[in-house]
Amino acid sequence: MKFTAEQIAGILEGEVVGNPNAEVSRLSKIEEGEEGSLTFLANPKYINYIYTTKASVTIVNDSFIPEQEITTTLIKVEDAYASFSKLLQFYNQVKLNKNGIEAHSFMSEGTKYGENLYLGSFSYIGQNVALGDNVKIYPNSFIGDNVVIGDNVYIFAGAKIYSETIIGNNCTIHSGTIIGADGFGFVPDEEGVYSKVPQIGNVVIEDNVDIGANTTIDRATLGSTIIRKGVKLDNQIQIAHNVEIGKNTVIAAQSGVAGSTKIGENCMIGGQVGIAGHLIIGNNVRLQAQSGVARNIKDDETLQGTPSLAYTDFNKSYVHFRNLPKIVAEIDELKKQIINPKNGNNG
Repeated sequence: MKFTAEQIAGILEGEVVGNPNAEVSRLSKIEEGEEGSLTFLANPKYINYIYTTKASVTIVNDSFIPEQEITTTLIKVEDAYASFSKLLQFYNQVKLNKNGIEAHSFMSEGTKYGENLYLGSFSYIGQNVALGDNVKIYPNSFIGDNVVIGDNVYIFAGAKIYSETIIGNNCTIHSGTIIGADGFGFVPDEEGVYSKVPQIGNVVIEDNVDIGANTTIDRATLGSTIIRKGVKLDNQIQIAHNVEIGKNTVIAAQSGVAGSTKIGENCMIGGQVGIAGHLIIGNNVRLQAQSGVARNIKDDETLQGTPSLAYTDFNKSYVHFRNLPKIVAEIDELKKQIINPKNGNNG
């Protein structure tokens, strides 16, 4: 898909300096710009590249005045970085705006769907499914029975949405994600043999939630596993059965939350954090990367370490952790002096 400099300037409310008919069909870094590409200049460190770039169109701040001859067409805007970000969003919407039902996909009779549905090849839609407007389901995806999906939802290739799941509006679910698999529920008998506890709950995902690739969210044993509005989950995260994550909380990759834990609102959880089950994590909590949490946490706490400590306590303690070999050596030397003093008097 091609756009002219004039069309782009119209989207960004900018001014064209150069050829308004210059066409672009892809985006590039300014130092890697080629003919037919669009780039931007916002950081003064890269200003030299504007005189050598081969990009057809470059977005610049309206204060920029060339000091040498340039070949690229300029689009002058108030804030080049913000305008380029806006253009990325527009480009992404256009790129992902697929429509229609492709061959070799399957949709059960009675499926309800709104306008502008896209269903990719080799995808499966179960019974009694309801899909809103502008739902985009990419190839090789699975949507189980009785699933409800709101408007403007993107489900990328290979995602699996088990039965009874409810997904709100404006959500993005990336490839390989599995929502609604059974929770890890087993009970041992007298001989230590484990029997499965049926997991008959579901998963509820509210509006404006983003879920990264290969993340798993288990269905509840009873009731619902709930992901509240605005939550952002990175790749490769495990959310166990009956967990609840409060609105606008963000969790980085490779973290895990055990069953029935409740996480509050506006929390920030770093990568590789482990949170034990049946805990209550307050609002506005910060958990540094690789922390291990095994206790309830009050609002506004910041923790680090395994087991996790208050962030300032961890930093103070770390000074001693780092010096442990030296401290042990000093203690050993003191022991020797007590047992064998230099004056040879052993008491």
